[in-house]
Amino acid sequence: KQTTDRRCVMRKLMLAVGGSLILVAPLSQADVVGLGASVSYWDSDLSGKAATNNDVVDVENDLNLDSDSNANASLYLEHPVPLLPNVRLNYTLVEQSGRGDVGLAGFDGVSGEVQSDLDLEQLDLTLYYEVLDNWVNLDLGLTARDFSGDLIVQQANGLASSETSVDAVIPMGYLAARFDLPLTGLSVGAEGNFISFDGDSLHDFNAYGQYEISLIQFRAGYRQMSIDYEDDSDRLDVEIGGPFVSAGVSF
Repeated sequence: KQTTDRRCVMRKLMLAVGGSLILVAPLSQADVVGLGASVSYWDSDLSGKAATNNDVVDVENDLNLDSDSNANASLYLEHPVPLLPNVRLNYTLVEQSGRGDVGLAGFDGVSGEVQSDLDLEQLDLTLYYEVLDNWVNLDLGLTARDFSGDLIVQQANGLASSETSVDAVIPMGYLAARFDLPLTGLSVGAEGNFISFDGDSLHDFNAYGQYEISLIQFRAGYRQMSIDYEDDSDRLDVEIGGPFVSAGVSF
């Protein structure tokens, strides 16, 4: 019942924000069709806690989780059709593992030395408008984030294990701003997604410097993601942050 109510609230939030975007008519629109894609490497660190069945564990100090790999890719399409929003897809996968010790008190039936694995995966569909499009660029929109997280904690002898899982499609606001330095190919910018509701919150921001030459774009910056989400008896309250570099093309 709680999960059903939460999802109903999410749908209502998505409809409300989507309606608001229609009212904010685009003040600027692309003159031609634009297409772009990028891939990035994110060197992230993890901190925070996970909970299941009223047991809580510190993912950094108790589980010693470290980043194994991060996959990040994005694709966008911009067009000159009035009132229709532009489209962006973004995929992020964070995988972390480690060996730790949860002590005799244990966590969800698991005690002593443990092997842990955390997978966070999200696919974003963002619909946005270009409010400004010159040397100052400003985009406003709505993101639907298909988000899932799984934490598996297994006793070193393999006799016991615990799984904490969250899974949801979450509406988030989207904001992006970029300032170009004319005739240099250099720019600085920031973008982010955010929502807070019913005691849960998700924030995902990055700030960067960019250099563009011909069709190629290079970025370097810092990304910070904060997740505080409850799914029935399971909860993730973690922060992931660190520097990133990316390379992309735009047409």
